[in-house]
Amino acid sequence: MSYLKNMNWYVLYTAPRAEKQVEQRLKANGVEVYLPLHYTPRKWSDRVKMVEVPLFSSYIFVKTTDEVLRTLLKTNGVSRIVFYNSSPAVVREAEIDAIKEFVDAARGKECSFIVDEEVLVACGPLKSLSGKVCKVLKKWVVLHIEQIGLTVTLNQDQIIRHA
Repeated sequence: MSYLKNMNWYVLYTAPRAEKQVEQRLKANGVEVYLPLHYTPRKWSDRVKMVEVPLFSSYIFVKTTDEVLRTLLKTNGVSRIVFYNSSPAVVREAEIDAIKEFVDAARGKECSFIVDEEVLVACGPLKSLSGKVCKVLKKWVVLHIEQIGLTVTLNQDQIIRHA
């Protein structure tokens, strides 16, 4: 029982784009792991697709003891342990729960745009141009881009709310 009391959530830093593989390797070794994922649009040469990516790039959370934590450095893809004040950074259970709640609440939510809203083109030949929403269709948005005097129809995955 005292073993369970000494277990904390720690943060590991992984090799670039290795979070999912590290998660699988750690789970295979019986380590409790949490990798928060979300969907984001990614552009290929011929399309934009929604893909699942880590919420925090190159970071993964593990629940273990301080002693076992150091052995996890031997796992392929783990670069280092994240430290704070000269000791491994401990993440409170409440913070992990808050991240889980956020990810669950955001899952499946679609971003809806409204007419006259200012948006930014996220990818494609018009990337970084801002425009005003003229019309919202099922998967498309008619957008007026004043900088170049053009009205275009773009996939909703290609635009984001203006910050």
